[in-house]
Amino acid sequence: MNELIKQLAEQAEEYADSVVDEGGDFHPEYTQKLAELIVGKCLEQIKYMLVDEDEQLFAHDETTDCVNESLMDAHHNIALEFGFGKQFGVEE
Repeated sequence: MNELIKQLAEQAEEYADSVVDEGGDFHPEYTQKLAELIVGKCLEQIKYMLVDEDEQLFAHDETTDCVNESLMDAHHNIALEFGFGKQFGVEE
């Protein structure tokens, strides 16, 4: 398993343990939190890829604007697709 996935799984398990009484092996809260953490990391990477005005990759500002708009559309669609719009400030 990927090291990042392991770390996120541990965080999700800690979260589930903090919100659920002991006694059961399966916590739906764990699965929900793990999915939220994974999607959150993906969305962080998309935002990280946005092109700053000082780091223009292309000769034309319009191209950079188009790239940034496409990345933000991806960010928006992923958050909504996985049902995490509210957690990541994305509205339909």
